[in-house]
Amino acid sequence: MTRPTHVAMAGLLLGLAACSNVIIGTEGRPHTVPIRLRGTPPNATVTMDDQRVGTLELVAARGMRVAPGRHHLTVEAPGFLPFDLAVDAKETLVQVEVKLVPVPD
Repeated sequence: MTRPTHVAMAGLLLGLAACSNVIIGTEGRPHTVPIRLRGTPPNATVTMDDQRVGTLELVAARGMRVAPGRHHLTVEAPGFLPFDLAVDAKETLVQVEVKLVPVPD
């Protein structure tokens, strides 16, 4: 492998290690609970347990899975108040509707 390939692989492995408790768009993983998000604005940033997951549009399209238990979900976008929610992931699908509220003038 060339040096740039090593650097890219190292970055990929570090990214995977950082997000070990959130899995995006993966079906049938044992001991995980699916979470589906819908909402606006699509470019909002989704964070689960202080780990950036992606945009609301991406997470809405692909879904995500987490280990059973309590998790902290945050959705933020410039010009909007943040959306914070404690998610209690049990054995069934968790659905969350996100509608960010614009910051008042």
